Order: sequence, then C-alpha cells, then structure tokens
Amino acid sequence: MHISIKTGRLGMIAAFCLALAACGTTQPVAYSGISSSSKLMPNQKDDTGRVPYSYSAPVEWQKYNALIIDPVAIYNGPDHQLGDLSEADKQELARYMDTTFRKVLSQRFSVVTSPGSNTLKLRLTLTGVATNTAVASTVTRFDLAGMPYNVVQSIRGKEGVFMGSVSYSVEIYDSTSKQLLKAFVTKQYPNAMNIVATFGSLHAAKTGIEKGADALVASLK
Repeated sequence: MHISIKTGRLGMIAAFCLALAACGTTQPVAYSGISSSSKLMPNQKDDTGRVPYSYSAPVEWQKYNALIIDPVAIYNGPDHQLGDLSEADKQELARYMDTTFRKVLSQRFSVVTSPGSNTLKLRLTLTGVATNTAVASTVTRFDLAGMPYNVVQSIRGKEGVFMGSVSYSVEIYDSTSKQLLKAFVTKQYPNAMNIVATFGSLHAAKTGIEKGADALVASLK
C-alpha cells in the first residue's frame, strides 16, 4: 500500500510537470504596425526563441559613438500582446524601459538629441507583456512539482512556469541618412529560478527589460 501511494504521488508530480511543459507561452510576432515589419525575417541564427524575427544591414558599429533615443512607444496594433494590462501599468513599463535603456546605452554611447555623422537613432516599442501569476510564480520555485521543471528551464535558459515576460521591438537607424541598420523583436524574461523576480506582477517584465538592455549594448560593440 505504501509503495502504491508513493508511486501514485510520483505519477501525479510527473504528470503535473509534463502539463507545465506543454503549456505554450505567447511568442512575439513580426508586428504589422511597426515601421520595420516588412523587413523582419525569421531569425535562423537564434535558437533561444528570444529573438524570433530580425533584420540587419552590414554596419561598422565602431564608427558610431552617439545615440538619439526616441521616447518608448506603446504598441496598439491589432496584433499587440499586451492583453488586459492597465494603461497605468503600460506607462510604468514604458518609463522603466526608457530609463533602463538610457542608463545602459550611455555606457557605450553619448546620448544626444541632434543627428550627426557618427550618431544612431534608437526606437523602442513595447509590444507585449505577461505578468507574474500571484503566489503560484513564487511557490513553484520551491514545491516538489514545480521546482524540478523550473530548474531544468533555468539550465536551458528558457522561461519559468507562471513567470512574467516582456516583448518589444528594436529599430536602429543612421540618424542622418535615416537608413534602417538593425531591427528585431524580442521576448525577455528572468532566469526561471530567479525567485526575487516573481514578487509583484511586473517584476519579471522589468527584469526582462534589464536583460534586454544589456544584450543590446553588447551587440553594438
């Protein structure tokens, strides 16, 4: 009897973990309402799922040392993935994205307001948000059912269960010629075992913004 009960519990845990793995999460699309949409193509170089669509022209990034950053836009096209997020939360994330990207990119560029021969122009558009699921996002980092799944996801660099994320588009132009040099849509999220990021509905999305800013500045060196 003891063995059968134990086996039954293990079976339930295994089934739960399989169910978690089967729960697909929303992936970004080549949003039809952004300027670079017609140039975005499936990104064959990305096997993480973080940057599913991209465009890139041949560029010597080293020749650019200044950057104009447009105010972060909030996407309202019919294919947005913002769900029922309140306007206040959208504005909060847009402000956080603006502040974070300016701070991180200023480590690489002089942030300016006027076009120049050595100046890029950056346009960021918030396109999608998934919020943390209250309580469950934290509990499943500790309980016997959720923790094994999240540990595996952490190792793989994949999303954790019940954890939020942020999606946005990045468009980079030469400030004088207005030529599109680089564009992509991305989905960013915390490490699946980042317990701190599970507190509060928007904490995971904000952590994703921080990771995205770091990744962008690294790609422009």
